[in-house]
Amino acid sequence: MTAPVIVYGASGYTGKLIAWHLAEARIPFIAAGRSKERLDQQMALVPELAGADYETREVAHDVASLIELFNGAKVVYNVAGPFMQLGEPVVAAALAAGCHYLDTTGETDWMAFIRDRYGDKFKAAGLLLAPASSYMWTAGNVAAEIALETPGVDSLDILYLTDSSTSVASTKSFLRMCTKPQYQLEHNELVMWPYATPYDVRSPDQNRLFKALPWGGGGEPLWYRDDPRVTNCAVLVGFKNQGMFGAVLSVLEQFERDYRHLSEAEQEDVTNRLGGELTVVEPDREIPARNRSVISCIGRGDTTGVTVTMRGNSPYLQTGALAAEACRRILDGRLLATGFVSPAKAIGTRAILNAWGERGYHCWEAHRN
Repeated sequence: MTAPVIVYGASGYTGKLIAWHLAEARIPFIAAGRSKERLDQQMALVPELAGADYETREVAHDVASLIELFNGAKVVYNVAGPFMQLGEPVVAAALAAGCHYLDTTGETDWMAFIRDRYGDKFKAAGLLLAPASSYMWTAGNVAAEIALETPGVDSLDILYLTDSSTSVASTKSFLRMCTKPQYQLEHNELVMWPYATPYDVRSPDQNRLFKALPWGGGGEPLWYRDDPRVTNCAVLVGFKNQGMFGAVLSVLEQFERDYRHLSEAEQEDVTNRLGGELTVVEPDREIPARNRSVISCIGRGDTTGVTVTMRGNSPYLQTGALAAEACRRILDGRLLATGFVSPAKAIGTRAILNAWGERGYHCWEAHRN
């Protein structure tokens, strides 16, 4: 079978949700990974795949094997992380096979790495290179684009606040990136956030304060680093479950006390271990009434301002819907940009909003300040 889409790392929590949404969009795909037995077991847990046009494929995690798998496909959606540890062979193979590359990571050091090493090569080949094509950091990217529609706005203050648990792979990914340098954009310069330092944030949909972290600094400062429209961009992430947030903060404080002095390779081993201890089992599938989310983007300029609020639910399901919409538009020849660009620029702000809105995952509003 030669399918137009490869979901690499499909057996994980997010991979299964992407598979579900691709199936509902009637997009044929290959669910790939390092163990066919595990792939078959996990795909069998997704009832929406009954009768879907897909197959599972085992592949070794090396460039040559991945090129062989990717040949003939159009899109590679990578869900296998932590990405700074595992991602480069997938990117290199996608480029060699002539495939558009998207992934679900929020690891900002990974985003910067592939931008610098592969961005121009993908652009020259007419291919898309779009990491962070998931709820985080696409939702903030979309809210920012809406804010930037207001003339004069050049500064973006973005907040993610969710009421969802995290998957095993996501926990390892975000924990490692929270121990790496994290940046906000201030007057066109990347300025580092302090490590393991929480901030008070105001929820736009509740009368209370929450604690939040830079969470790797956010993908948006990287997307807007060289954008002439934007001078300042900061991103914070919080959980309405402050008990879970406290557990994450405690682990980050422990890392600063006990592990900061270690080599980079040793630190990677530590964050993998601590992430595995923090989230032991995969969460249940999200329930909209329980797993709600909100994005707030405050945009301002010298004398103008706007607040964009996106009320939604089920961040992991939003990732699945985004993946299906991105693949559909690429396969239909409606890709808006190539090279290293954000999902909003590649797929379209309104296209993403519509894909989420049609499924009841998001609604939004903007108010001039």
